[in-house]
Amino acid sequence: MTKTEVMAVLKENNDERGIKHWKKLGDYTGGLKSFGIGLTKLRKIAKQIGRYHKLALQLWNTKNHDAKIVGLLIDDPKQLTRDQVEEQVEEVDAGMLSHVFNSCDATLPKASFALEAAKDWIVAKDEVRSRCGRGLIYELSKNMRKKELTDEFFLDCLKKIHADIDDEENWVRASMGGAIIGIGKRSKKLNKACVKLAKRIGPIEYEDTGESNCEPLDMLKHLTSDYIRKKLGL
Repeated sequence: MTKTEVMAVLKENNDERGIKHWKKLGDYTGGLKSFGIGLTKLRKIAKQIGRYHKLALQLWNTKNHDAKIVGLLIDDPKQLTRDQVEEQVEEVDAGMLSHVFNSCDATLPKASFALEAAKDWIVAKDEVRSRCGRGLIYELSKNMRKKELTDEFFLDCLKKIHADIDDEENWVRASMGGAIIGIGKRSKKLNKACVKLAKRIGPIEYEDTGESNCEPLDMLKHLTSDYIRKKLGL
C-alpha cells in the first residue's frame, strides 16, 4: 500500500465519537489531527499492511495521529536505527503515541539496540525519555532468552525506580509502575523485590488528560494474582 492509500483507508474508518473525544484532549493532542479510530482497529489495519519501513516513515511524518500509530506498528525492527528512534521519541508525547512507541508489543523493543536505549533513557533527565525507557523495560521483561536480561539487571532497575519515583511526574510514575509489574512476573526473586517496592509505593493515580476515569494502577494486585502465584510457584 502507498501512503495515499493508507490515508484513504483511515479516512473511510473515521469515527465521529472518537474525533469528538480527541478534540477534548486539548494540548494532549500535540497539535495533531485524528480520524478518531481506536487502537484495536488501527492494529487490524496495520496487520493488513505488514512490515514496511519506508511507508512507516512516510506515515510518521504526517500530522495525523492515526497515521503515526500505523507507522509505528508497521515499522521493521531490523531496519530501525537509533537515530530514527531518538528523533521519534521527541514527538511521542501526544495521544497514545508513547504507548505504541515503546510498549504493548511495540516494534522498538524488538530492535537490536532496545536494551541500550532503555539503559540510556531510564537515566535521562527529560520526562518523555524517562517514561519510554520504563516502557522498554516492561517489554524487555517479557524476553526470557536475552542473556543480558539477568535478575541483577532488573534489580538495578528496581533500585533506580525506588530512588527516583517519589520525585517524578505522574506519567513517569505510571510507567515505572508498569515496569515493576513486568519485572515481578519473571521470577520468584524478582517478584519478592517488586512486591516489597509496590507496598512501599502504593497504587499510582493516572494523570487526568480528558480520558475516562481510570482506576489507580495497583501493582500489588497484579504481582500477587492467582495467575502469577501459580506461574512462579509462590
